[in-house]
Amino acid sequence: MPVKIVHIDTWIVDIPTIRPHVLSMTSISSQVMMLVRIRFSDGSEGIGEGTTIGGLAYGDESPEGMKLAIDRYFAPLLLGRDAEEPAAAMALLRTHIVGNHFAKNAVETALLDAAARRAELPLTALLGGRIHDSLPVLWTLASGETERDIDEAEAMIAARRHNVFKLKIGKRDLADDVAHVAAIKKALGDRASVRVDVNQAWDAMSAKRGAKMLADAGVDLIEQPLNRDDRRGMAALTATSPIAIMADEALRGPHDALEYVRDKAAHVFSLKPAQAGGLFAARDIAAIARAGKVGLYGGTMLEGGVGTAASAQLFATLPAMEWGTELFGPLLQTEQIFTEPLTYDNFALALPDSPGLGVELDLDKIRHFRRDGPSRTVTGPTSRETS
Repeated sequence: MPVKIVHIDTWIVDIPTIRPHVLSMTSISSQVMMLVRIRFSDGSEGIGEGTTIGGLAYGDESPEGMKLAIDRYFAPLLLGRDAEEPAAAMALLRTHIVGNHFAKNAVETALLDAAARRAELPLTALLGGRIHDSLPVLWTLASGETERDIDEAEAMIAARRHNVFKLKIGKRDLADDVAHVAAIKKALGDRASVRVDVNQAWDAMSAKRGAKMLADAGVDLIEQPLNRDDRRGMAALTATSPIAIMADEALRGPHDALEYVRDKAAHVFSLKPAQAGGLFAARDIAAIARAGKVGLYGGTMLEGGVGTAASAQLFATLPAMEWGTELFGPLLQTEQIFTEPLTYDNFALALPDSPGLGVELDLDKIRHFRRDGPSRTVTGPTSRETS
């Protein structure tokens, strides 16, 4: 008998962060994740995650909105579909549902996780096969306090957990931001690479000045300094900047990537499956980048373990991630919600070897952190209590 989709659960999970995470548009002290679990008629299941940075402060989807979209709109289309045809299921969703990239990525991840589990293969096998067994991972210094950030970076280097650091800037005056970054780079010296993420907070003149000042301070890269719609501005900055310019929020799918390559509007692409609309869409962006001689960097939406494992499965199949990855999201949270946590060591994330995503949810932890509490069922036409 064909294996069918029979049930879809969605949960909102809130997990505190180990310290405040300060960005130009918001500050985070607790990360909100939408988890989806798809069950099949043969007893198999797959999981996916939808997470954003600061709810709607970052983009036009939120974990709460993803849950509603999946419960109300995705589930009726998916129930009863053939489990062996994830591509057909996703094509159906794209036909009937506009946008909702983060929610689509979560569902695609769950479908692929289940397919790989049934085949008793790691998800990398469905994506072309693994090239890398581990991925270098940077750490974001985002307390906003110079001495605290220096101490944090020194501890990471000493523990051999991270030796590449990204600083979130753009909330203060340019001179104050540069002074903050320069002090950290001076303290770390050649022991670490330092990059900055402006999260679209600068105008064209600030970006031009900032690139020169940060280059003088020894910084290696600037991430999305201009508004995501200002492709011409990004192209002009890329043409003159003494350090690498990376596109992030601007890359909302392969079409954006193609236009950025055509206009030479970035030296580097931040590859985010959720933002792209799924693992296969992100792989298309990677192919466009390679064809256009644009470097790749594995980005994050500060996902927890599920989204991090999914991104790692894709990144491990790509020939090169020239600028590394920032798959540190689970380390920013006070808890990993797995029976066995992901392994970070020697400045890298080790790829799990088990089938599918290679991770198993700890359902006791899920119950503890679920927003609706352990005694209430999740909302929506396909919901039931975690079991």
